Amino acid sequence: MSEIPAKATESEDPSDGVRADAVGDSAVGDSVVRRSALSALDEGMGDTRGDRAGDAMWQSSPPGSIYDYIKVASFSIGADGLVEQWSLRAEQLFGISADRAVGMDPIAAFVAPDRRDFGHRKMAEILDGREWTGVVPFRMPPTEADQDGAEGLAEVYVMPTTNEDGERAAVCIVVDVRTLRRIETDLAASQAIFGQSPFGFLLIDTDLRVRRANQRFASTFGGTPADHRGRGVHDYLPRSEAERVAATLRRVLETGDSITDMHVTGHVPGSEERRHWSINLYRVHSGSGRPIGIAWLGTDITARRAAAREAASARRNLALLNEAGARIGNSLDLETTARELLDVVVPGFCDLATVDLYQGLLAGDETPPGLADGSAELRRVAFASAVSDAPFAGGPPPVAVGAVHHFPFNSPCADALRTARPQYLPAEEGGLIQSTLAVPMVAHDTVVGLVQFSRTKGSEPFGDRDRALGVELAARAAVCIDNARLYRREHERALILQRSLLPPGDPEASGLDIACRYLPGNAATEVGGDWFDVIELPGHRTALVVGDVMGRGLRAAVAMGELRTAVRTLALLDLEPAEVLSALDEIARGLGTPGGVQQATRAGRQSRDADLSEVYLATCVYAVYDSVTRRCTFANAGHLPPVLVEPGEAALMLDVPPGMPLGVGGEPFEEVEVELAEGALLALYTDGLVESRDHPLDEGLQAFVSALTDPSRPLEDVCDHVLNTLDTLHGEDDIALLMARVQGLPADSVGDWTLPREPRSVGRAREYARTQLVSWGLEPLVDTAELLVSELVTNALRYGEGEIRLRLLLDRTLVCEVWDAGLVQPRRRRARDTDEGGRGLQLVGLLSAGWGSRRTPRGKTVWFELPLPDGGKALADPAEALLSLF
Repeated sequence: MSEIPAKATESEDPSDGVRADAVGDSAVGDSVVRRSALSALDEGMGDTRGDRAGDAMWQSSPPGSIYDYIKVASFSIGADGLVEQWSLRAEQLFGISADRAVGMDPIAAFVAPDRRDFGHRKMAEILDGREWTGVVPFRMPPTEADQDGAEGLAEVYVMPTTNEDGERAAVCIVVDVRTLRRIETDLAASQAIFGQSPFGFLLIDTDLRVRRANQRFASTFGGTPADHRGRGVHDYLPRSEAERVAATLRRVLETGDSITDMHVTGHVPGSEERRHWSINLYRVHSGSGRPIGIAWLGTDITARRAAAREAASARRNLALLNEAGARIGNSLDLETTARELLDVVVPGFCDLATVDLYQGLLAGDETPPGLADGSAELRRVAFASAVSDAPFAGGPPPVAVGAVHHFPFNSPCADALRTARPQYLPAEEGGLIQSTLAVPMVAHDTVVGLVQFSRTKGSEPFGDRDRALGVELAARAAVCIDNARLYRREHERALILQRSLLPPGDPEASGLDIACRYLPGNAATEVGGDWFDVIELPGHRTALVVGDVMGRGLRAAVAMGELRTAVRTLALLDLEPAEVLSALDEIARGLGTPGGVQQATRAGRQSRDADLSEVYLATCVYAVYDSVTRRCTFANAGHLPPVLVEPGEAALMLDVPPGMPLGVGGEPFEEVEVELAEGALLALYTDGLVESRDHPLDEGLQAFVSALTDPSRPLEDVCDHVLNTLDTLHGEDDIALLMARVQGLPADSVGDWTLPREPRSVGRAREYARTQLVSWGLEPLVDTAELLVSELVTNALRYGEGEIRLRLLLDRTLVCEVWDAGLVQPRRRRARDTDEGGRGLQLVGLLSAGWGSRRTPRGKTVWFELPLPDGGKALADPAEALLSLF
């Protein structure tokens, strides 16, 4: 049950009858006023637009006024106490149409039954001309959807009036109290949120002016909240930033799209510090949905931006260090390593950068000079710029890459080199550079150079964090540069050692035209163990050798030198090619063992799990060519096969059985003898010529064979053609190429006689020698040759066996050979003064340029060699040589 609450109040007119008379006298006017009032309430109780008529202003509120939120309705009651007029607002508030409401008893329709008597009494008083106001509970009339009717609470203001007939009536104005209380609650909550918000809160009207600001915003920009009313964004932000924000505000006002986390930069009054705010904007609407402004919610993110910058800087630094670790040091070249450093720092860390290294370090000195004063000569090895080609406008002229220079003693750069500490360089007036950081490059407590990082105007100057990063980057690059320096030094030493062990100049050989090429690997690869050699043997024979020690570096070069020396020593013993390789195999097995070959053999028997790091393996081809017979004997120890090109024939690879590489041991080596045609071309080579990462061995061999198409060309041209045709620029391995064209001794340059085993053969031998030398025009050698031939033939008769063979060979020197079937080798000894014999070989050694003996399949050969008269070497006088023996 509803009833009129106790707080409902009555307001009686103190004029009583006077007022009633006035009402009665103005019935027509009151009726007009009553209709106008109802219309005005329905239109929103006033309008902000109006026209002046005398001193009066008639106005009506546009949509969006307070009446859009407060439910206000009006209706009129006739003299009979029934509803006479029913407004549209009343229809909305009570849910009853005008057709149904007109003629209803409002007390019977809306007041609970137990309060209707009281209501009728009040209605009688109202119709008697008394005003009344109060809060009235009411119940909606039952409907099909709601049989009980909804309850409500209304504040009612009743004003007495008269109708056109002069009868008493009333105008009622009704306000929904519950809606009003909800608005009060919402206003209180809005005020609490607006006033107590920790964020800056603004309400901006449609003219982009501040209508209201909270205390938080006022505390940031000064003054009270009321002081900011009417201001615009230009009063708080720089011009460019204010225009950007104003355009955004207009867009939000026009489109209704909200803006979230818009970053704004500016300054607060009394401070030059740049402040950053995060702004959220959304459009505000009235109760009718009309846009009335924009809500601005902002928070200071200056500290957050600073922390974000610090985090971004740390991530950038870590990324730079990670990139530096991945990109710097991939090459063992000093200049390339310096350029790799600049590729990392420009433009990620700075706008310009240079690298200077000590000239002495680049020249190969152990310790860079000038560490005491920092003003020693340096060479600029790298420069990078992210700006123009003339970065030092207004400053000193830049140092060109590759130029040698030095820093003044008192300059910051010299001080950085001297103290091994980074220095900041002052900017040049009017120049492009804003900040420069000079960082010494320190590796293993040694300053190797200086790197300068520069930032142009407009960039952030270098700070302490940048300084630490620059030092770390320079240190990493310095270690890589120092490693490259050490590698270059070792590489150059190994290369010098290797070249010193190769034949100097163009080798010469009897009956052969020789051409050779050696190409070391590039600086990024260690020096290899490739070698070749041309060894002159007795009897105008020549040993051709090509080998390759497995492995790289100084160790491989030293092993190559040892094997080459061993080959030359074994060749002087005049052993067969297979015997030479067998001896080399034993030597190679003993290279990695302190005790030599025997110790290595015992260690191999004791354990098969020996450390292979000290095992020396090599491949080798050893060939002996006889210029008299034009026959060549080959032996192969795991090397690539020789290539032979005979005149008019296609090139082919000789089928020489490849034995095991040197150092493996346990397998014998086979020999192959080949007769070479006059003018034939023989090629020995290493695998670097025919094999690379991009070209398999089979393809390389086929390309090499195909390149040897015209053996008649000059041998030097043939070598160049081969190197230009094949892929020889890969630099992955050393390349050795030895080519020989066969030029056998002419038949008229050979004298060959067989002597019976009798004393008269000594005289015949002297006669044959004299006659042959005279026919060759070598009269100055006749006496010496007769004497030495007599000694060798006499020894063959006395100590040898079988028939005797005498052979004279004329080429660049004169060679005399005496053959017999005896196996005992002659041995030179020093005769005492009282001995009658034993001086024959001493005499041979004194008068000849060289002598020796070698084994043959059917005995032995003793030989001596004499230089030709025009060879530039004076001949020994036989008489003086004989006297010197006594």
